[in-house]
Amino acid sequence: MAYLLRVLIFLMVIGISLTAGVALGWFELSYSHIHLAIITFIYTIFAQAFVMFYFIGVARLMNNIYSVLQSKANLTELFDNPPEDLEPYKKKAIKFVQDADRCKRQTIPWTMLMLVLGSIAFLLGGAHDTNLVSKVVHSGVVYGFMAAMFIGFFRQWHYLKVSHIALRKVKALFEIPDGQM
Repeated sequence: MAYLLRVLIFLMVIGISLTAGVALGWFELSYSHIHLAIITFIYTIFAQAFVMFYFIGVARLMNNIYSVLQSKANLTELFDNPPEDLEPYKKKAIKFVQDADRCKRQTIPWTMLMLVLGSIAFLLGGAHDTNLVSKVVHSGVVYGFMAAMFIGFFRQWHYLKVSHIALRKVKALFEIPDGQM
């Protein structure tokens, strides 16, 4: 899943960069940057929603595993034959919870900032098109959006790897098949 999400956010960066390049006159396409912006921002919302829910889901899974180990109820969800000593599992599970929470805390704010700045830039683009705001205002917000997008992209790229490795370790620890979450 992490690889699919990496492809999604990479395509998002390519789409936004292409749109900005057309707007700045670096590229000539048969579509204007307005048409490209509509498509790429809808795609950006789609990609960022997937990324955000992935990190939320991974953190939720890790918290659920830790709470099952703490309560010692429903241990059959994690083990075929639950062991007597759960301490080694608890130590590893708390580490997984901390890693997943850190990944979520380090990426979701950038996702939200991207979505907010992108929405504002999109709306200001329409306002500029109808001569309600100047080009400078629209361009400034777009540059802010792009800065947040590039920072968020690299953070998401890194923490997708961290979350993927943590999921692999959890699946190995509890002998969960690859196709099952």
